[in-house]
Amino acid sequence: MDTEIHKVTSRKELKKFIRFQLELYKGNSYWCPPLIFDELNTLSKDQNPAFEYCEAEYWLAYRDNKIVGRIAGIINNRANKRWNENFVRFGWIDFIDDLEVSTKLIETVAEWGRSKGMTRIQGPLGFTDMDPEGMLIEGFEELSSLAAIYNYPYYPEHMVNLGFAKGADWVHFIMNVPPVIPEKVSRSAAIAKEKYHLRTVPAKKAKDFLPYTKKMFRMMNEAFDDLYGYAAIGEKQIDLYTKQYFGFIRPEYISMVIDDKDDVIAFGITIPDLTHALQKCNGRLFPFGFIHLYRALKKNDTIHMYLIGVRPDYQGRGALALVYDELQKAYLEHGIVKATTHPQLENNLKAISIWKNYDSRIYLRRRCWEKQFQGLPVT
Repeated sequence: MDTEIHKVTSRKELKKFIRFQLELYKGNSYWCPPLIFDELNTLSKDQNPAFEYCEAEYWLAYRDNKIVGRIAGIINNRANKRWNENFVRFGWIDFIDDLEVSTKLIETVAEWGRSKGMTRIQGPLGFTDMDPEGMLIEGFEELSSLAAIYNYPYYPEHMVNLGFAKGADWVHFIMNVPPVIPEKVSRSAAIAKEKYHLRTVPAKKAKDFLPYTKKMFRMMNEAFDDLYGYAAIGEKQIDLYTKQYFGFIRPEYISMVIDDKDDVIAFGITIPDLTHALQKCNGRLFPFGFIHLYRALKKNDTIHMYLIGVRPDYQGRGALALVYDELQKAYLEHGIVKATTHPQLENNLKAISIWKNYDSRIYLRRRCWEKQFQGLPVT
């Protein structure tokens, strides 16, 4: 049976592109469905500010008039300039367990990249680091999250068969929240506050953080600049992410550290775990999906540590401990017993070293694959 690749050219087809995963992972108890409207906004060229410096195309794989795979091709010109590379990225990749399907999807992106002057391919990656990235290679029987890609175990097997190699690995930690803040963490936090005249932003409502959000995201660009594949986000994206994240967060689960100049030097954005609620929603807020999300935000014993950063000149000086110290106080006050992390690069020792102070373990591992165009199989 031949596989046909069709380029997505309409909003109707884009919705089919998004909904394919709902069918592929139907009944899977580990997968976390995304919100369909959020996916539409991210993939729509008139909605996502990343298209100021990114190019993208999307394709669907068909067999007997049935969708059997999908893939996005992305060129992040800002990232390529930052890293002096000519990468085309693939993302939003899903496929049935058939090597012909995965091969044709990858080759389609590669050919598009070649036509744009690219020489290498990498992924899964999104437009920016704020999009889910990395293919799951360990932890297939662990619960996923809104901020992470879930995929079946056969996906990495296909990548190996296609000749891809490891570009970078990210790890996720899961920890039991201790009844007492680790002494080393609290001591480091206290020293940092006194020595560097640091304080945390007091906030009773999400809007109390708004005077600092632009500073926070600009600082994030500085803090993440040397991380694998990172490209700075722009001002329009900062406005978008401020609206997205600070429109529904619970302020007690946010820590923002500022210095005596009122500059943000460290932050931690964490949210109640929404995976079970999103599974009940199955990608839709209406008619009843928003109720599940509201309940999960209000009553939950598990937290997801979504985004954490420290300005480079304060890394290793206790600022990160100050973030965790304040967050754990809130967790203990509100009955949080478990926390999971966003993907962290396995070689980012400054970020992951703090986990040795907690009852924690790596429970997920994901990979970005890379390959030169030469040698990609063609069917």
